[in-house]
Amino acid sequence: MDKARVNILVTDDERGLCVGIQEALCREGYTVTAAHDAQTTLRLTQERLFNLIIADIKLPDLSGLDLLKQVKNRSRDTFFILMTAYGTVESAVEAMKEGAYDYLAKPIDMKRLRAVVEKALEFQSLVTENHELRLRLQSRAEPGLLVSECESMRAIVRLADEVARSDVTVLIEGESGTGKEIVARSVHAKSARAERPFISVNCAALQEQLLEAELFGHAKGAFTGAVASRPGRFQMADGGTLFLDEIGDLSPKGQGDLLRVLEDGCFRAVGGTELVRVNVRVIAATNQNLQEAVDAGKFRADLFYRLQIVPIVLPPLRERAEDVPLLIETFLKQFAAKHKRRRKTMAREALQLCQRFPWPGNIRQLRNVVERLVITCPDPVLGVNDLPEFLREHDQSANGFLVRPGMTLAEAEKLLIRQTLTHVSANREEAARVLGISRRALQYKLKEYGLLKAPENPPPAREAA
Repeated sequence: MDKARVNILVTDDERGLCVGIQEALCREGYTVTAAHDAQTTLRLTQERLFNLIIADIKLPDLSGLDLLKQVKNRSRDTFFILMTAYGTVESAVEAMKEGAYDYLAKPIDMKRLRAVVEKALEFQSLVTENHELRLRLQSRAEPGLLVSECESMRAIVRLADEVARSDVTVLIEGESGTGKEIVARSVHAKSARAERPFISVNCAALQEQLLEAELFGHAKGAFTGAVASRPGRFQMADGGTLFLDEIGDLSPKGQGDLLRVLEDGCFRAVGGTELVRVNVRVIAATNQNLQEAVDAGKFRADLFYRLQIVPIVLPPLRERAEDVPLLIETFLKQFAAKHKRRRKTMAREALQLCQRFPWPGNIRQLRNVVERLVITCPDPVLGVNDLPEFLREHDQSANGFLVRPGMTLAEAEKLLIRQTLTHVSANREEAARVLGISRRALQYKLKEYGLLKAPENPPPAREAA
């Protein structure tokens, strides 16, 4: 804890006591402000945030308990320590019921005061860390990131919701950064296993010689350095969900071990003799084409078919440009709260530029750009000039859409229609004129390519549900 960043406010009509407490806590390294009545305290709490307020319970214009209630209504995270020369058990109990952290009787023992202040701030830090941890865990399965204007993405969300009600194995495929773990966490959160663990494993990061022990655990003395028995990821996920990311990078031996567990539901720890049975739902993910890996002999066909009971293929962000404003608004809200910055919005022109960018790093890249903007841009409205240079340079050099080698005629037509609606005109009658077809023909194409949900008007920046 950086004491210099801790703001403490001392309130007492005894000016000498205020000065004494202020000096004692300043010597400890805290930033301390003094006030001599409740109204000054209320004004100061409106101007800035205080970690802790040390207040007399008997003030000339307002009781310390009433002061506590008013401040807590505006700033629930501010801690209170109340002081009084009229200490009774009843007033102490009342102060604690109203939310005071502790209670000190006058005359104040400065040594005890310093100890109580330190404990209060340590407890406040722990509460804050737990709250931020909950926010981080929640944001990793943030439903707002699955809200979509794109019909193909909506179909994926409906499929994930349906799959969540079962225990089947799921294989999520998609480019890096498309949100595979977000979908996996969403499936877990909506399943009957939601109260049990969600354990994530990056298969690409596991060395082959340690893979078996990491997944299935090991017994004491199983190998050099195994000074105690340790459970594996399957045991840690018992009753819950095991998310195996980058499953395509699993070694041949790891593939065999995994298939055996999926078939039998049991295994032996490395160096162990007892058969361990677990109840785990497996969700796997990969940025590779596993069917091609199977055809090339790099991935076991039997494991592929065992994993792919329900396949979910996530589209890259460049194919769902209409979702970019929704994602930006979600990230702006998330990072403003995380970094304690004022809420920001993005100007229409900047949003449209972001929609035109292909985002090779997908949602992860967009997320990182928005976080940077929240931290570095002081203005409440983010304009084109605030965007990173690579975005502006791409927009200046792009004269049309890119036809990739191997793209079918239907894929090129779908891309042209999508980009016309997104970047040229969202009005379907005008878009049909630009494309040189009738509005009826455009409606047919929209239905054929699953683009019927494309909005009639340019998508505004709005808050994702």
